Amino acid sequence: MQNAERLTPEQIREFLQSSQNIDFVGQNRAERYEFVQRVIVAQEYAVQGKKQRGAIRAYLSKMTGLSLPQITRLIRQYRQSGVVEPRAYRRRRFPRRYTNRDVELLAEVDGAHGWLSGPATVRILKREFEQFGKAEYARLAGISVAHLYNLRRSVCYRKTAAEWKPTQPSAVAIGERRRPDPQGRPGFLRIDTVHQGDWEGAKGVYHINAVDAVTQWQVIGCVERINEQFLLPVLEAMLHQFPFRILGLHSDNGSEYVNHEVAQLLKSLLIEFTKSRANRTQDNALVEGKNGAIIRKHIGYGHIPAVHAEALHKFYTAHLNPYLNFHRPCGFATESLDVRGKRRRRYPREDYATPYEKLKSLPQADQYIKPNMSLPQLDPVAQKMSDTECARKMVAAKVKLLRRVKIESPHPPRS
Repeated sequence: MQNAERLTPEQIREFLQSSQNIDFVGQNRAERYEFVQRVIVAQEYAVQGKKQRGAIRAYLSKMTGLSLPQITRLIRQYRQSGVVEPRAYRRRRFPRRYTNRDVELLAEVDGAHGWLSGPATVRILKREFEQFGKAEYARLAGISVAHLYNLRRSVCYRKTAAEWKPTQPSAVAIGERRRPDPQGRPGFLRIDTVHQGDWEGAKGVYHINAVDAVTQWQVIGCVERINEQFLLPVLEAMLHQFPFRILGLHSDNGSEYVNHEVAQLLKSLLIEFTKSRANRTQDNALVEGKNGAIIRKHIGYGHIPAVHAEALHKFYTAHLNPYLNFHRPCGFATESLDVRGKRRRRYPREDYATPYEKLKSLPQADQYIKPNMSLPQLDPVAQKMSDTECARKMVAAKVKLLRRVKIESPHPPRS
């Protein structure tokens, strides 16, 4: 619109009536304010009556897109100063008490003392000025603890006192870090992983060894890789091989067990998950002893390619696990304290028993058995063959398996 500021009062009223659904917005704030000033001058706003002044304000609001209260403030500004112009925003600023040199001095003190707490640092600054008479600490001597932390967060301080630290490991909130307490109940397992070596960059199989802390009932499995795709199905199948209810699982701090997938599996089975404590080598000693006495003794240390993991797992399920639990006696310790209070363990000959015999000897052993099992159902398995016959059958299956591994592998495993 040309000469929009020179409309007559009748034209302004007619324009307002015919443009109720139209909004006009200026390009920027300076142009709007300039237009407001031109209209005020051209319409002689100060000498108009109340009704006409209201029409002018409505006209300015429509043309500029500003609200009526804002138009009123601009008119007041014009009547006071004779001009309508944007005012620069002025933030309220408090006078600065501590200079950049004070911040640098604080950074030097922190660096020398190793970043002490706020109260300790305030005390040092006060002693530097009052007791040792150093004038450069005059302002810092009266600083509060709260404002000292404000200075430590300032840009100047961070540039001066850059402290380089190695990446701190994040705590993993999976499993409770403590030693399990079975209290004479079966179902608290110790689990560990045994790697069957590498060969020219190729990973060997991984043995999963789980041992009950009370009965020493042992179940071994085998996987190709240590990840959730291979580990979770085998771990769940191993838990189902135990004849009693699983109440707890204890592992070391390896990531193959301390992860969300294993934690979710154990949670779904209502199994308590614990992990070893720092500097407590005995927390998982039972299963680590079984690693050498069982797995290394029967399988050896040589590399076995990952493709044989399924065959090894079938051998463990069909031959080795039944032999270990029904036909291989284990020593059960009797603990006592000597005169100096040191705990001593003894293994009397009469306390040697198979894990199944130990399970049957527990008071009220039937209450620990899974609902779909019973001790009378397990007795025929234990009496099916003698201990030596089972051992011979197991060894024959093992020799056959290792011979197959030797033939199919480019390098023979060492026993």
